[in-house]
Amino acid sequence: MEAPGGPANGVRGRNAKSGRDVCKSPAQLPKFEWVNKYRRAIRDQGAAKQARTPLAATLTTTSQHKKTGKSLRTDKKGSSEEEQSSCSGVEQLRSQSSPESQDRASSESWDGLVRSSSHTPSDKAQMLSMPHFGLRDNLIRCELLKNEDLYTYLEDFSFFLGTYNVNGQTPKENLRPWLACTHSPPDMYCVGFQELDLSKEAFIFNDTPKELEWLKAVSEGLHPDAKYALVKLVRLVGIMLLFYVKKEHAEFISEVEAETVGTGIMGRMGNKGAVAIRFRFHNSDICVVNSHLAAHIEEYERRNQDYKDICSRLQFRHLEPTQPPLTIMKHSVVLWLGDLNYRISELAVDHVKDLIIKKEFETLYNYDQLKRQIDEEAVFVGFVEGAIVFQPTYKYDTGSDKWDTSEKCRVPAWCDRILWRGKNIRQLHYNSHMTLKTSDHKPVSSLVEIGIKMVNEEAYKKTFEEIVRSIDKMENECIPSVTLSKPEFHFKDVKFMQHQAETLTLCNDGKVPCQFEFIQKLDEPTYCKPWLTANPPKGFITQGGSVDIDLEVFVNRSTAPDLNSGRQQIEDILVLHLERGKDYFISVSGNYLPSCYGASIHTLCRLREPIQDMPQKVIRELTEMTEEEEGAIITEEPLEIPKEIWMMVDHLFHKAIKQEDLFQQPGLRTEFEEIRDCLDTGMPDSLPGSNHSVAEALLLFLDALPEPVVPYSVYQQCLDCCSDASQCKKVISMLPLCHKNVFNYLAAFLRELLKNSANNRLDVSILATIFAALLLRSRTKQDLAEKRKTQEFFQHFLVQDLS
Repeated sequence: MEAPGGPANGVRGRNAKSGRDVCKSPAQLPKFEWVNKYRRAIRDQGAAKQARTPLAATLTTTSQHKKTGKSLRTDKKGSSEEEQSSCSGVEQLRSQSSPESQDRASSESWDGLVRSSSHTPSDKAQMLSMPHFGLRDNLIRCELLKNEDLYTYLEDFSFFLGTYNVNGQTPKENLRPWLACTHSPPDMYCVGFQELDLSKEAFIFNDTPKELEWLKAVSEGLHPDAKYALVKLVRLVGIMLLFYVKKEHAEFISEVEAETVGTGIMGRMGNKGAVAIRFRFHNSDICVVNSHLAAHIEEYERRNQDYKDICSRLQFRHLEPTQPPLTIMKHSVVLWLGDLNYRISELAVDHVKDLIIKKEFETLYNYDQLKRQIDEEAVFVGFVEGAIVFQPTYKYDTGSDKWDTSEKCRVPAWCDRILWRGKNIRQLHYNSHMTLKTSDHKPVSSLVEIGIKMVNEEAYKKTFEEIVRSIDKMENECIPSVTLSKPEFHFKDVKFMQHQAETLTLCNDGKVPCQFEFIQKLDEPTYCKPWLTANPPKGFITQGGSVDIDLEVFVNRSTAPDLNSGRQQIEDILVLHLERGKDYFISVSGNYLPSCYGASIHTLCRLREPIQDMPQKVIRELTEMTEEEEGAIITEEPLEIPKEIWMMVDHLFHKAIKQEDLFQQPGLRTEFEEIRDCLDTGMPDSLPGSNHSVAEALLLFLDALPEPVVPYSVYQQCLDCCSDASQCKKVISMLPLCHKNVFNYLAAFLRELLKNSANNRLDVSILATIFAALLLRSRTKQDLAEKRKTQEFFQHFLVQDLS
């Protein structure tokens, strides 16, 4: 499939000069002259700083630290992942018939439990997450944490952990053989599902009636010898996590938060990813993660990448504003369950089945991909998994105990796993449940006993009072100070969507603890440029202590256009402020390598050479030039479409037209970086990487366009005429020529894909969903109705040839 503007127009050629000459580091660092104005303003405020209230005078009374009971209600939390969460009581769920009355009664049940709770000494110790702390409060909080062993003791509680990939099925069996398999009722239930709904509607709109069906089935399947309350439900497409607690423990549950992260195509789609719930039980912080990682036996590296993405991107808000968001690993106990999708490799299917018949699970386990990746410390470092003494849980013929008899005849594997991380955890059982036959997976359960930190009231009171007395003895005139590991940081050869980080170490060399924060500069909305992040941006350092701050540079679709054109540079000054102390200035600089990612269609059609072979002055002139100015100055005919789009589409047309799950399965990040470099430098001549990586690279390219293929100016017009095919065609015919060529070229390619749907499993609905969101973008967040209209608009170009 040869595109207009393809090899015939000479776009595959390469100039001999190197992009390195264009992108050299500047001879001298920028002067940042605006800082002089800022320094003058700081000096003007100096007297006010010296007159601030002394440290000892800021004592907050103990009564102000009391924790308020937090009522949890059924809610739907809007986020980029479209998380859904709700809370209800199990008894009400069993008795109510309608969803509306169920939600109302459930919420009232949980609120009642919270309101009836009494404040305990452990509430005081939970100052770790109290809002609105000053320096003194943070010092008390830090000292309480440091001396926690003096006023806490351990008490064991049982947690039932369950995971079940239900393959899009509805509940057909009673779940008690799985959920009530323990002799005594557990104190907590953490139950995870994957593939709750495989329909396109669930994938596209994150809405499914199966959530309520499986919620009801679980509630009815819990251990009959105890009463439970549903504390939290969180779902991302087909990944759902339910958290139940015995009603007598409900008053000791606090700080409940839920988050989701999608790791599907473009790192956003929720067909793969994780949901998580974190909470505090008595004085212990616990995080529960339910994940569904990438499929297919050969994709273990993609699974490793999914795990790392989940760990880095899934963050819970911290109730204490001076603290950064809580990541998964910041909790003292982490419970991780789900369909991790790691397979058994290097053994033939018949050999695997023979070992299973002989129950030689230990031998088989040596070929388990997850075991090997953990042994290599590639994933789940610090986690523990109990001994596996049950046969693989995947893949069975639905409704039976027979191994997969389909044409693919998949090798049996332990896809469904449960691991934990933390101290004072003991596993009591780890089993699969063969009696349940609803899915092609078998459910798995684990019962773990966790030593939870309880507070001794008298010991806590004594420790708290001693800490307050010691703080009172501090001299008020002591001014905080720190030393910086270095004041300047330079990031070399920054690239689009390629993370770079350097570590700034702060050492408290003063006589008192200090509280630091990066503050906004004059006339700027945030403390740093959008491509830069300081993690953590604020915090607390004890006397003689230190903290490492990661200065991270990451250029995405919003920051790439100005960096490509040279309107912005990798230059910034961070102002580090110490409470009651002075300010420190940290210089950040670097050089950005221009990329076709974040460049406009119009500019790329004027570039016959790779973008890194062009002087940035030329790129900027092309970016800012109007069509009239361009016509008067440039005589050479532009390419009909950008050569970068042609290279990716041409690759996919010749090598991936029958590729299963194209545009639905993510590629590898390392391969994307190789593809980006190839497009930006012209080397090598052909694109590297797998078909899935090239497909994702194309989607990321379209997503990064500063002006979408269908310009913002005609977006509303597209919505208005979405039901009229002839009007849709008319709108496209009036687009700027290069935009119209790209739209028609992509639509023609997608129609070719649909001719091979029997092999690639694509259909009009899937392609319209994926591409309409990229080609017809809105400047503001789209609502559900707008999404449906853009998909309807684009479908006209897939179901019939309008060219």
